[in-house]
Amino acid sequence: MVKLSDVQPGSELRWSSGLPEFDRALGGGLVPGGVTLIGGDPGIGKSTLTLQAIAALSSQMTTLYVSGEESPAQVAARGTRLGLDLSGINMLAETSLDAIVEQIGLLSPKVIVIDSIQTMFSESFSSAPGSVVQVRECAAELTRLAKRTGTATILVGHVTKEGAIAGPRVLEHLVDTVIYFEGEPGSNIRIIRALKNRYGASNEIGVFAMLEDGLRGVSNPSALFLARGQEVSPGNAVFAAIEGSRPLLVQVQALVDRTTGNPRRVCTGFDSQRLAMLLAVMNRHLGSQLGGFDVFVNVVGGIRVTEPAADLAIVAAIWSSLTGVAIPSDVVVFGELGLGGEVRPVIGSALRVVEADKLGFSKVIGPPVNRQARERVEDGFLTPIVRIEAAIDAIRQNVRGS
Repeated sequence: MVKLSDVQPGSELRWSSGLPEFDRALGGGLVPGGVTLIGGDPGIGKSTLTLQAIAALSSQMTTLYVSGEESPAQVAARGTRLGLDLSGINMLAETSLDAIVEQIGLLSPKVIVIDSIQTMFSESFSSAPGSVVQVRECAAELTRLAKRTGTATILVGHVTKEGAIAGPRVLEHLVDTVIYFEGEPGSNIRIIRALKNRYGASNEIGVFAMLEDGLRGVSNPSALFLARGQEVSPGNAVFAAIEGSRPLLVQVQALVDRTTGNPRRVCTGFDSQRLAMLLAVMNRHLGSQLGGFDVFVNVVGGIRVTEPAADLAIVAAIWSSLTGVAIPSDVVVFGELGLGGEVRPVIGSALRVVEADKLGFSKVIGPPVNRQARERVEDGFLTPIVRIEAAIDAIRQNVRGS
């Protein structure tokens, strides 16, 4: 037993995966003895990501790639197609946990990939592979082994049709880091999001493009999520988002169309329940009568926006589509809306303003900011507003001034 005051905290040793966006989501890289669980839909790129990472690490240390779903020939074919150097990767096609642990003891690898944890089984239990007992106990044994030997372990996990990692929920509590792979069907954009991280910030994201030669990191995702053209049309607004510690500018689209039946509210990348609340706020404080209109909201690029700071951008896009007034393409909007029509401050306001400035936007409309970003208010770059009515007035002034 020790007193925490006597413990000298030090920075953990990190091993770079060779993929800067993956390292960013991990908090700086793999940690010796750390266990990372990666979940995602079938075919989204989990095996590709882990193979690229272990190929980069194999040039510096001993690695082991365990596949319970593919043969060595299949894995080698994928690695060759991706143009990876496979000479340093030790491959084991096995599903028996006892045999895997034995090989780990003989090889003493620094990094292990288990693809996937649902295919592993221990002979100590009579249940079938993939069952709750097998998944839990195999993950627990691999976690104990990682802590005892200082081996960085990556577990690939299947997900259910609801999007949760298949198996017991305790699986996410056993590991140190939980990363989810996200991506829209038909899009080559992939986002990895850290939902839990004992060695770094949670909700960090990494952005990739899935190309023929594998996953490639996107260093400037804001440019990827924006579709800035010469012509601007009603129903478009640019929102300054924060994902983890990363500012992102994304385009929000809205379409308001008259209907003769029951009005529909359809969202892609945004919470439909929150949209209903925003429409009620618009009705009360802006006088927008939307009862006879269908409302469609879309966040461009396949990204999902969950933070309340998107409220004002969603309202601006809906108002623009309803009135036919196009918001200038050089204007960025953010802010949380209260039920009383007030615009509330949000976290990371300085980062949002700086990102908009860096990408060449000329005006930001949002809530009052902290001292870090106040200098941008003085030169007129940011227009601070405290009411939803003031936000719409500021947009109108920018339309007249453009």
